[in-house]
Amino acid sequence: MGEETEYNEMQIIKRRFFALRNGVISDALRKGGSPYRIIFGLNLPQIVEISSETPHRADLAETLWANKTTRESLLLAPMIYPPEEFSYDKALLWLRESPDVETVDILCHRLIRKLPFAKDLAKEVGESSDDLMRYSALRIMFNLVYNDAKSAKEIAERFLEDSSTRVSQLARMLKEEAEFILE
Repeated sequence: MGEETEYNEMQIIKRRFFALRNGVISDALRKGGSPYRIIFGLNLPQIVEISSETPHRADLAETLWANKTTRESLLLAPMIYPPEEFSYDKALLWLRESPDVETVDILCHRLIRKLPFAKDLAKEVGESSDDLMRYSALRIMFNLVYNDAKSAKEIAERFLEDSSTRVSQLARMLKEEAEFILE
């Protein structure tokens, strides 16, 4: 008889990633310039499903976030970090460490928008010279637009003529959404 193997939480998560891997998506992400060394090719609903089965603990989220080489680890981490334990400084650090738009989008939507200081964080990162940080400010405000359309519009207007196309495009979309809500 074989011995039962005990797996730690990270091993269990990585086994789930491996079981759901999708080579077509993985190859497309690599060809598109994704910055990760390891890409399992999971889609967002699959990662959300894994998050629903994973303990929501800061230490586990931190371990996943520290695994910078794996796309799915960085996307899962904000989904399982308890918002009440996520500090302003940690949010700022994670935004700065985010390697791409996809990670910023998930971080802002799944975690930062739930924080009481989200708008202040958006204002701070909006002052950055880094275009991904300015993009982050807009993504945060997109998640808050229904609660504070006036502030969202004001922030969007600051970036309409941004030198980064992705920032100026997102600013236009946010402004339109805010104006629609304000009508």
